[in-house]
Amino acid sequence: MRLTNIKKITGTIELVTGLHIGGSDTPMSIGGTDTPVIKNPISQQPYIPGSSIKGKMRSLLEWDLGVVGLGVCEGKPLSFEHLTEITNADEQQQAKTLLKLFGGAPKPDTSQDLIIDIGPTRLSFWDCELDQQWVEARGSNLLTEVKTENTIDRIKGGAEHPRHVERVPAGSQFQFVLSMRVHDDEDLTPMLIRGLHLLQLTGLGGSSSRGYGKIKLCLNDQTLQQQLDQLDKRAQEALA
Repeated sequence: MRLTNIKKITGTIELVTGLHIGGSDTPMSIGGTDTPVIKNPISQQPYIPGSSIKGKMRSLLEWDLGVVGLGVCEGKPLSFEHLTEITNADEQQQAKTLLKLFGGAPKPDTSQDLIIDIGPTRLSFWDCELDQQWVEARGSNLLTEVKTENTIDRIKGGAEHPRHVERVPAGSQFQFVLSMRVHDDEDLTPMLIRGLHLLQLTGLGGSSSRGYGKIKLCLNDQTLQQQLDQLDKRAQEALA
């Protein structure tokens, strides 16, 4: 196995709806925020952790491959030990591709041939900072918003248990960066693009079922962007 290339994939993540990725708890003040977003401790600007993108994307691909449920992973992340539970040859190859992209922890008794076949983790996710040109264009406008939520009493119709959630507002733009190792001129981009497509369909961060975290990706590599757009188009046609 030979490292033949390292691809740097860049672009922009634009928020279609407000995003909440939680940060560390801070002391509450009267009228303050119950759940703050994660921020860069130096600039105090919100960002999207690379770990959040990697974890959500990997989870979505595992669901897409059908390995999450009983009989394979049983809710745990896909790893080397689960490959023997996948009997379909094509599905097993897809599972190996996922491990090549995202990595896995082999056990001491894992076959050395399998470890060599899969090799090192190919994808490296970077934290996504706010696009500074977008920040400058906003001027003095705040970079986050506070959304008040509550529970509605079904009988009385009144609001109960109000909470204040900090979000990065819709329209915010983040710099998207990841790098991908290429060994022996392999092409693992189809699964990478599939994962990015699933991210666009589902979103990032918490409360996605309530409309949070919907995103739009714009990749600088036009070939990859066309592949992503094709998947989006097929998904839209399937819903039509």
